[in-house]
Parts: sequence; C-alpha cells; structure tokens
Amino acid sequence: MTRRAAITGYPVTHSRSPLVHGYWLKLHGIDGSYERVGVPPESAEAFYRDFAASGLVGCNVTVPNKEVAARACDDLDDAAKAMGAANTLWLDGAGRLCGANTDGIGFLGNLDQMAPGWGENPGAALVLGAGGAARAIVWALLSRGIAPVYIANRTEQKARDLAARFEGDSKALSWDNIGTVLENVSLLVNTTSLGMEGQPPLEIDLGPLPTDALVTDIVYAPLETPLLAAARARGNKVVDGLGMLLHQAVPGFERWFGVKPQVTDELRRLVLADLGIAP
Repeated sequence: MTRRAAITGYPVTHSRSPLVHGYWLKLHGIDGSYERVGVPPESAEAFYRDFAASGLVGCNVTVPNKEVAARACDDLDDAAKAMGAANTLWLDGAGRLCGANTDGIGFLGNLDQMAPGWGENPGAALVLGAGGAARAIVWALLSRGIAPVYIANRTEQKARDLAARFEGDSKALSWDNIGTVLENVSLLVNTTSLGMEGQPPLEIDLGPLPTDALVTDIVYAPLETPLLAAARARGNKVVDGLGMLLHQAVPGFERWFGVKPQVTDELRRLVLADLGIAP
C-alpha cells in the first residue's frame, strides 16, 4: 500500500519539500508519495486533531501552523516541547499523533556536513534574530554545549523574550551592542531576512570577529549572501543555508518511509536548479 506524506500549512504552493522527498522516494524505490496539502489557519486545529482521517502517515508543518500542530500532538520530542512548535508529525503504532521539531537538527546537520569539526572546541555563539528559526537554533546550539549563546535582535525585547525561554546560557543583546561580543564568538549565525533577495542588506562590521570563527546564514536565496561573501573575503569559513532545509527533512522521511536518506551534492544541485540559483 502506498504510504502518503505531505507538507501542510498555508500556503504550500511554493514548498520545495515535495521535490526533496520525491527525489528520495525515487532513489530508494519506495512505494510512497509526498504531496502538498493546504491547511488554512482557521481549519488547522481540526485537521491536526483528527490527523488519522487525512490518510497520511505523517506530514511536515510549515507556517503558520507549527504551534497549533504541536498543541494537537499526544507526544512531543524535547525540541518541540522547548519551542512550542512542531514541524514533523507522524502516527505511532497506537494511532497517537507524535510531533518533533527538526529545524535545530537540520541546522546542526548542515554545519556538521559542511564544516566538519566546527563544534569540537565550543565557544560562544552570536545569533542574529529572534524569530522561530532563531529559537530552534539557540536550542540546538545549547544542546551541543555551545555557551554562551548571545541573541541580538533589532527589537531588543524579542531577544530578551527568547533568552528567557532558555535561561542561563543564553543572553540578550541590543543590536547596537553586537560589536562588543563579536571578538569573543566562534560562531556567527544570521537568522534574519536581512541580506535575502528583495530585502535590505545586513549591515554589520565584521572587524572584531576572529578569522577562525565560522559564519553561517540560514538564507539560501542568494546562496552566498553579502554577509557570507564579506566573511569569506576576510578568511572566515562560511556555510550557506540550503543544507538546513535539506537536513531538517531527513528525520521525517525516515519516520514515514523507514529509510534514512542522505543529503548529497546531487540533491543540492537539484534544489538549486529548481530555485533558479547557480551553484
């Protein structure tokens, strides 16, 4: 029997998840499908609470439904509990709806693949932004023993609110004070939309940043953002954001279809071509 999974949320028309999962299904010869299922916010709670009726073995969840999906689950992994949001759902053997948040796993998987050994001598990290992606990344970094994790946001209160979720090893900064910690960090992460195509540039003076620090941006359009280009030019190792998108999809595919897929150069090229981005 064909096992069906899907990307759910609203809208989902431009999601690349079907391309990624479709590639893996074909590669492994699996009798399965991965679809787009639009779930508007007004019907989201009913959809996830009666998920078994959908005929799906599981799904990914995108905005704006991650929080309501988490509330509908019978069981959540530690990341989803910490974030109050789930992006990967599945039904267990008893028909219970289980949820996970794999954004942090995707972030770490990307760094592990593209910058092997980056976390062997953990130091401080600086995360720019305080939205949902930042929440997942702060959780992931703390889970790896990276501390302290500084959080800077243009609206400082949002940074304070995020730091308060994790206490202790996360510290909020005003945007104007970024320069005061840059010289002490071994990892700089941009989670804001600044530098994305059609958005204003991220204006930050990298002067104090150690040249052996790793710089990464969760943006992948453009693949090399101005931040990454500037960091590369001064000798820093850089990692683009495409791998986070790909690695966060791995746990769900394994849950639904029973095979742990690999993120390969061929898959990266396939997605880049679909995005119209030169590798």
